[in-house]
Amino acid sequence: MTTADVLPQLTAKIRDAAHPGPAAPCACGTTTLAHRPDTTVVRHAATVAKAHAPGTDPGALALRLAAAAHLPDVFLPPLTVTPGALVDARPVTLWPYATPVDPDDQGAAPWEAAGALLGRLHRAPVVPGTPLMRGPAKAAHAMDRLHEALAAAAPHPAAPAVLRAWSALPAWARAEAPMPGTLTLCHGDLHLGQLVRHPAPDGQWLLIDVDDLGVGVPAWDLARPASWYACGLLSPAEWTRFLTAYRAAGGPAVPQDGDPWAALDVPARALTVQTAARYLAKALAADRPLDEVEQSLIDACARMVLE
Repeated sequence: MTTADVLPQLTAKIRDAAHPGPAAPCACGTTTLAHRPDTTVVRHAATVAKAHAPGTDPGALALRLAAAAHLPDVFLPPLTVTPGALVDARPVTLWPYATPVDPDDQGAAPWEAAGALLGRLHRAPVVPGTPLMRGPAKAAHAMDRLHEALAAAAPHPAAPAVLRAWSALPAWARAEAPMPGTLTLCHGDLHLGQLVRHPAPDGQWLLIDVDDLGVGVPAWDLARPASWYACGLLSPAEWTRFLTAYRAAGGPAVPQDGDPWAALDVPARALTVQTAARYLAKALAADRPLDEVEQSLIDACARMVLE
């Protein structure tokens, strides 16, 4: 099934979910929120449906949904903890609509909420059978995509810095060895796009996206903002707001005071390389130069090798 095939079938599915019972005329309309090869998300009235990536294990997804459902003060609660099949065993999950972070209003970024939610998540009891957090696997996937892009393009001067920085990471951060400790429930892919207000439009902030949720190294969840801070993409004030809120919530990933970087160094480096690899692969595919933000991440990778 192609990406184009998913959208009409998901649209039909969400109409049925949003209006159960006998078929009736509906003027609500369906809005596409995301439509990529790995994810399609649509909204109909107050219901959102997500078609997960091809190859997603429905059993592991059900365990992740159950973990999220047990934490209604941390995660947007799913409408059902049993994923449904769309086509070719591609699971579909249903969610209430919630208001996302406004990407055009950086001053309103909810850094305190993000830190507090992570602190509560990392202190939560683990549901038996919860899968491993997929953060390192996602970083390795980004590197695989970069290797594919490099194989199809002319040599790029930014590539050696990214490849060397990746090779310098410990095996666990490259998903080549077990993580050092898997007793903490982690989000696995924390960024501001994973926060929403529910009930919409101005309810409490909650986390979304359970695809990478699992047990693992909690510092991984702090790694993207730490990486942005280290690369100059996040201001010291914003980083302090985030870290202070995390510590106030009792988050165990870093010490309650003092320098947090002993715990954050490896995950922050891994997220820097992952993001640089994604940006470079996209630039290669589009045959365009790197922009300022992308180049800052490449420069950070180069500095890692020199340190």
